[in-house]
Amino acid sequence: MAVEAVIWDFGGVFTSSPFEAFNRLEAELGAPKDHIRRVNAANHHDNAWALFERNEIDAARFDQLFLEESTALGFPIRGADVLPRLAGELRPAMVAALKACKRHFKVGCITNNVVSMHSPGQNEIQQAAGAMGQVMPLFDAIIESSKAGVRKPDPKIYLMMCELLAVAPEACVYLDDLGINCKPAAQLGMKAIKVTGVDQALGELATLTGLTFDQAEPA
Repeated sequence: MAVEAVIWDFGGVFTSSPFEAFNRLEAELGAPKDHIRRVNAANHHDNAWALFERNEIDAARFDQLFLEESTALGFPIRGADVLPRLAGELRPAMVAALKACKRHFKVGCITNNVVSMHSPGQNEIQQAAGAMGQVMPLFDAIIESSKAGVRKPDPKIYLMMCELLAVAPEACVYLDDLGINCKPAAQLGMKAIKVTGVDQALGELATLTGLTFDQAEPA
């Protein structure tokens, strides 16, 4: 089936991966590398991150639960110390690719997010808001986990996007930096791209769409 829509994750796709910032925090605290990733992956449907991204708990409760979960896995880290690290640096080449796709296909965004950054660092908040402000208006449809009450990798959220865009899953390309989120998209019939870098992602996207992204408009 021909491609009719390109659906994108936000963090780790349009911005640098938050896991890079998490690694820096781990180094600062003396925690094992990728400890935060392991906490996020444990009980991933019902852990602190899942509850927070579905807007089922507030920032104070997230802080407490994340501390309990990280402690149980061997090194205590407060959730309040993790949240300021969510903002990443914008990737202009990905924004340019989105603009190129928008000229030919429907475009949507599915993002697991929280109601606000809840961060004491205003620079991080402004950075995240600035990146999203540049990119979000370009989409035909957006689903935010904190507003929808469902989050990736629940298959429902992908089907919700297909309904909003009026396309079949088989007619969609989906980009995400996490394999756990790509898997259900692929199982539904989408052509999934796990984003490990800008050049890699745009190369695979070019193959699937027939577009040439090195000639896309600059962001």
